[in-house]
Amino acid sequence: MLPDGGYLVSEKAGTLRLIRNGKVSAPIAGVPDVATEGQAGLLDLALAPDFATSRTLYFTYSAPGDGGAGTALGKARLSEDGTRLEKPTRLFVMNRLTPAGQHFGSRIAIARDGSLFFGIGDRGEGDRAQDPRDHAGAILHINPDGTPHADNPFLGTASGLPEIWSTGHRNPQGLTIDPKDGTLLTAEHGARGGDEINMPRPGLNYGWPRVSYGRHYSGAEFELGSSAEGFEPPLYYWDPSIAPGAITVYRGAMFPEWDGNLIVAALKFQLLARLERDENGAVVSEERLFDGEFGRIRDVIVAPDGALLLLTDEADGALLRVSRSTATE
Repeated sequence: MLPDGGYLVSEKAGTLRLIRNGKVSAPIAGVPDVATEGQAGLLDLALAPDFATSRTLYFTYSAPGDGGAGTALGKARLSEDGTRLEKPTRLFVMNRLTPAGQHFGSRIAIARDGSLFFGIGDRGEGDRAQDPRDHAGAILHINPDGTPHADNPFLGTASGLPEIWSTGHRNPQGLTIDPKDGTLLTAEHGARGGDEINMPRPGLNYGWPRVSYGRHYSGAEFELGSSAEGFEPPLYYWDPSIAPGAITVYRGAMFPEWDGNLIVAALKFQLLARLERDENGAVVSEERLFDGEFGRIRDVIVAPDGALLLLTDEADGALLRVSRSTATE
């Protein structure tokens, strides 16, 4: 959501559009070349903290290159009239591109210091998520200029890549930072079951593909089962899978009773999952909202007034606003 009340929406085909007053713009010019095979496409968008003056935004996308495609992160300036991206610059691209068309990730979350967290899936090759010298299957952390952040666990070592924050992630489709305490949270696709919410911490391994709830698509069990020493357990998991999209932490005035709840979009189950947490952050209950009403829900964010903004992932996708009803019983 832009400061002037407009909305920027990315589309899988590599197009970026501006929505104002219910009207959808023509494609915004200046988007870099985007691979679109399989699950590839133009992915997430995030406004720089100083967007109101700089008009800088960040975006993740599937970048074509030698050997296939891979997840990349770029930045650009949105023109004053909102019709084009100016000076688009690639800040990062993953270190091994392949022809595979799945598991690109990739959400962006901006930390309080302006640095960027983003996720990359395992690209359909699970063992890559266990290799800290491979960007696949990892959460990454960079500065606004594309350099590795000083807090990264492998920076200055030979044991892992300097951009990597955590490993063992299958396909993080949701990534957010709690604005109250700065906690980083992910929502991740499992295989047959085993969708997870995690709290990625530096240098830790979240298990994929050696540890997971659920089963492989073949029906086989995971090598080390659902838990093992050296692998971090999820904060919460779903079995059967709901196919999670985005995740956000509710911190808004419109639904004060939801303060601190996790809100997770779901594709396969076509709903929003509202997860209530206790004072220690543990999930204690789940409520399922809008079950099947809107189709596949890809994105959810909290608007400045506390309403929820949803994006559906359909051939005729929709931007929806959910607010408190003024009707009385």
